[in-house]
Amino acid sequence: MKPPCTIVVQHILPALRLEIAKELIQVHGLRRAEAAGKMGVTPAAVTQYLKGSRGDAAAARIEGSRKVMELVSEISRDIAEGGSPLDVLLLELCRACHAVRAEGLICELHRDALPGLRGIETCACSLGLVAFDQ
Repeated sequence: MKPPCTIVVQHILPALRLEIAKELIQVHGLRRAEAAGKMGVTPAAVTQYLKGSRGDAAAARIEGSRKVMELVSEISRDIAEGGSPLDVLLLELCRACHAVRAEGLICELHRDALPGLRGIETCACSLGLVAFDQ
């Protein structure tokens, strides 16, 4: 059994971090070490995100979501400007994750991981998202 939270930890969070790292470096001009420090990860982790060895599995799906990418841009801007406290940034990251779930992107990854879920119409991955979808 592989609950949806496992998919989030293994695929969604690394993909969100990959997108945030790319924006911090490409849009906001931070160096890898600066981006890593502001994200609370190691420079090696940022390098792995940018090389595609972390987060790459779900990145294409995330990049296809306008809402999620808008949240990634907001988070990246807040991180680059250093204006938001850590708890606010964590909430924003949770909002991005919930947007991924609300759009059914996590369901696609969950079905890839567990082919037995294919054909099931009601997916537990996207339940309980009303408060974050506003």
